[in-house]
Amino acid sequence: MDTVQHKKYKILLIGDNGVDQYQYGTVDRLSPEAPVPVLAFIKTESKPGMAANVKENLLALNCDVNFEHGIKTCIKTRIIDLKSKQQLLRIDQDALSRPVSINYSLDVYDAIVISDYNKGSVTYELVEQLIATYKGPIFVDTKKTDLQRFEGCFVKINHKEFEAAKTFPSELIVTLGNEGVKYKDKKIPASNVEAFDVCGAGDTFLSALTYGYLESKNIVEAIEFAIKASTLTIQHIGVYAPTLEEIKNV
Repeated sequence: MDTVQHKKYKILLIGDNGVDQYQYGTVDRLSPEAPVPVLAFIKTESKPGMAANVKENLLALNCDVNFEHGIKTCIKTRIIDLKSKQQLLRIDQDALSRPVSINYSLDVYDAIVISDYNKGSVTYELVEQLIATYKGPIFVDTKKTDLQRFEGCFVKINHKEFEAAKTFPSELIVTLGNEGVKYKDKKIPASNVEAFDVCGAGDTFLSALTYGYLESKNIVEAIEFAIKASTLTIQHIGVYAPTLEEIKNV
């Protein structure tokens, strides 16, 4: 895709706010107190997480983003050994948030993106309201299980979420990790690259899927673009938002 002539799309993003913290160090021994590794701490980094990471990915694609979320913020802390580049432990500090309400005109937006980690910001009723009132494309990534209520949206879930779902919409996109993506009767392969960290890959996929569809108006081409983008993310430790130039060069 052309990085010079592309349009700057205006996106309404709705979802759960989060912060991803990373505590890095090295492991050289086991604790004498219990059979667990001892991390020699080196540094801490913090990055936007959950739907806030979707925002970062959309911004990296040169989109103009209005982010609506509840008042609470979830914090996920990952303990990472720098030598092996392996995650040793994740600590979740989840907080249920109040539901988002939208009571203004949506006509200015090229697309709506919903990043629902099921922490309270997104309700079924909100999505149904948006489907009824908004004429543009809506992209949903959700951990909810009654997915038929999102009929009219492009719904992206992973394989684990697919197995947990009770109903399905007609426009369902299932990511399968290194096995690619399933869309209706199509299986779209993924690139075979070494994955250092899958953290944030779903957020990158959702953002790139939205951008790719707005550019091409073709969901299969959008999925192929999203696969390229998420392939870049998993080659980095921690969440990573690839740029258009990087994706074009994959």
